[in-house]
Amino acid sequence: MKAFTQHTGLVLPMDRSNVDTDQIIPKQFLKRIERTGFGQFLFFDWRFLEDGSDNPDFELNRPEYAGATILLARRNFGCGSSREHAPWALADHGFRAILAPSFADIFFNNCFKNGLLPIVFDEPTIDDLFARCAGYPGYELTIDLENRMVCDAHGLLLSLQVDDYRRHCLLNGLDDIALTLAHEPDIAAYERSRGIVHS
Repeated sequence: MKAFTQHTGLVLPMDRSNVDTDQIIPKQFLKRIERTGFGQFLFFDWRFLEDGSDNPDFELNRPEYAGATILLARRNFGCGSSREHAPWALADHGFRAILAPSFADIFFNNCFKNGLLPIVFDEPTIDDLFARCAGYPGYELTIDLENRMVCDAHGLLLSLQVDDYRRHCLLNGLDDIALTLAHEPDIAAYERSRGIVHS
């Protein structure tokens, strides 16, 4: 998993509440077993018209947001089914962080397990960030996980609240498997003590 220490990126404002996982990555694309390659299907039903062409009205297709890596959204982002493919698609497309007033619990947890940082700010703060996106073309944020802060080039400085365990995992790029492998010597010693021999 890619570590997250500090990131500066263009913000994509998605002024929508209750964005569910079936909109993030529709069910017809869940047949793949790899974690990669889902970015091309991100927000598929909103992003493309029936003839397969880009929907010019959808935020992700607007040229001023090309290359955005920070997603700004409204409350209850990632609701719906528990598919882990949703953070896979967001990360595969290039997003590193999502800011919203609230997230669905399972989606929130899945983000941390896949190197994507979900950040909760209260609604007035999120409102202010949307206003800043509108007021400053090419609006960027810097997210400093090491020092627990979010800032911009226009005087914004916010405290970043992240659970210590999740912060440790992101800073060190540790998913569940990597956390287990960190204890490999102890696991091997235990297996030897039990007479377990690997071929």
